[in-house]
Order: sequence, then C-alpha cells, then structure tokens
Amino acid sequence: MLIKHIGHAEFLVETESGVRIVTDPYDAGCGYPVKKVTADVALVSHHHHDHDAVENLKGNPRIIDSAGNYTPENGVKITALRGFHDEERGGKRGETLLFLIETEGLRIVHLGDLGCALDSEQAEMLNAPDILMIPVGGFYTIDTGKARETAEQLHARIILPMHYRTEYNKDWPISDPEGFLSLYDSEQICRDAEALRVTAEDMECQPKIVLFHV
Repeated sequence: MLIKHIGHAEFLVETESGVRIVTDPYDAGCGYPVKKVTADVALVSHHHHDHDAVENLKGNPRIIDSAGNYTPENGVKITALRGFHDEERGGKRGETLLFLIETEGLRIVHLGDLGCALDSEQAEMLNAPDILMIPVGGFYTIDTGKARETAEQLHARIILPMHYRTEYNKDWPISDPEGFLSLYDSEQICRDAEALRVTAEDMECQPKIVLFHV
C-alpha cells in the first residue's frame, strides 16, 4: 500500500491492486495548490469546501459521504461513523464522518474534522488502527493535546498528522504540527516524507509518526 498526503485532510491511499481511495479533497479556497488526483473512491467527511471538492478529482469515483458500511471495490471495506465537528455535539459546526478503511490486512482510520473526544462506541469501532490520520491544528478540530489522547485511546500504530497550519493557510487560526510532534521522541518521527509504503508484514519497521512534505 502506498499513502500520500496531498495536503490539509486529503490523502491518497493506493492498494497493491491499484484501487485509489482519496479522503476529503480540498478546493482552492484552502490556499493549497489544487492537484487533480485520480480516484476510484472518494471519502467526504462533511460538506465544507476544504473537504468535499470531489469536482477536482479525476476519474469517476464512488463518493461516500454518509454513515454506513460499504464495499466499493473488491477487497476494500469502508465503515463510516457519525462524529462531531465541535464539543457541542455539532451545535457549532455540525457533524463529521469518521472513516475506517480495511484492506490488505490493514486498518486505516481517517478522523475527518473531529472536534471532540471519541465516545466509547466510536473508540471500540475504530480501535487499533495500523494507520491513523488525525487533525492536530485545533480551533476547528481537536487540538494538540486531545489529538495525542485520541491516538493513545485508539492504540494507533502509525500516526499521520493532518489539518494543521502551513505556508499555504498561514492566516487560519490553527496551529502548525510542531506542538503535536513535540509530545513524541524525535527518533519516533519521520519528517518531510514524500510517501509512506506499508504492508501488514512490515509494520514493526515503520516510524510512529510520519509528517509528509506538502
């Protein structure tokens, strides 16, 4: 499996069989360069402009934007759970979906714009991800400390930070990833990665945290 961070909350997950799954595609309003990524499946956690720009994807992807259980491609199972974009159970910013992708013997979790702690049912469903894509920037989502607590609650093996401040969105009221990274030993972190190649057999060789070059 090959994973690339396109930017913000958008990742490309490509299986060995060639299935391409894209999460939360952003639009030009994010400030990031828009990349026309080819997708077979598009996961949309919620309908805000920085997470649902499926019109920028190439191909004819199956769009998953509601809670449920899906098998969009052979060997790919996706579970979408309801979550909340804020600590008032959606009172400020509405809901977000939390995605579990199961394929090639791996569990990949994308937490969308999670804005509060996971409840016990969510944590049980998403427990023990091999790869966790988690927002760390705060304000619109959980912050640095809550992200660390959530990763530990889920017993995540590899953590991919997302939804943080960069040169492209430097005016947003969110934090850069350094506060989150400072909570871990430097030897646990792989910085400026172009991609992550991972299989179920080589998990023990992987870093704890991968920060992509975006």
